[in-house]
Amino acid sequence: MKLYNSITKKLEEFIPIKSKEAGIYTCGPTVYWYAHIGNFRTYIFEDILDRAMRYNGYQVKRVMNITDVGHLTSDSDQGQDKLEKGAAREHKTVWEVAEFYTEAFIKDMKALNIKEPEVWVRATDTITDQIELIKLLEEKGYTYIINDGVYFDTTKLGDNYGRLWSEAERKELRARIEENKEKKNPADFALWKFSPKNEQRQMEWDSPWGIGFPGWHTECVVMGAKNLGIPFDIHCGGIDHISIHHTNEIAQAEAAYGLKLANYWLHGDFLVLKDAKMSKSANNITTVAILKDKGY
Repeated sequence: MKLYNSITKKLEEFIPIKSKEAGIYTCGPTVYWYAHIGNFRTYIFEDILDRAMRYNGYQVKRVMNITDVGHLTSDSDQGQDKLEKGAAREHKTVWEVAEFYTEAFIKDMKALNIKEPEVWVRATDTITDQIELIKLLEEKGYTYIINDGVYFDTTKLGDNYGRLWSEAERKELRARIEENKEKKNPADFALWKFSPKNEQRQMEWDSPWGIGFPGWHTECVVMGAKNLGIPFDIHCGGIDHISIHHTNEIAQAEAAYGLKLANYWLHGDFLVLKDAKMSKSANNITTVAILKDKGY
């Protein structure tokens, strides 16, 4: 079996860590709203990968996370937590919103005949693990603190930071990241965000640095390593994860453990409608329920 590896930009023969076994981590949904069929394009690709592995005689263990905290509306670690935003929109608690959209996501998976993973993990169930990872990064000198949280200093990795990027993605990243004047470097990212002083968050925890919540990029490192070991075989996600989310997962794993997080990185491309990719921000989404209502 050959796979296109995003980190080497090459088609490579799949060589598992353990003979005839495949550990696969698939980035799951942020459960503040319905997943759309653009999202499900990636989940279908991952389902095909899983089934193809099994067909070829591999014993597959697939892990998928549920992001129910820490995913902010901006790539620059600014803006509102998407779960808090969803709770305000629907006049529910964040826990109710997360539960409702997790169940909706699983229902849509079943409608599309996508197999469930062997392991589901919620971000809120791994807060202690995430704090321990941040403490390890702090001990190794990769962190600093500013007014709104604990940040990872990307320059400490030198040229090893951003190995997933192409030259085009380097330019896009510079254009996408809004400047936070307190950060040492534009690409530095939040590991732990402090709760705002003037408001009460529904999801917040105590930590060595103060009350707050984890950054989005930390959860997948601990979930993957805890359930599959490190390194594990394959890490999957959407192509939009390459430039920031997966880049920052790799940075944390290599800084903390001195090891690759995964040997193969596979990404599903966007679903394009006419001239634009499907996205919530473009307001052109189609959900599985809408497809069913249209008779598909």
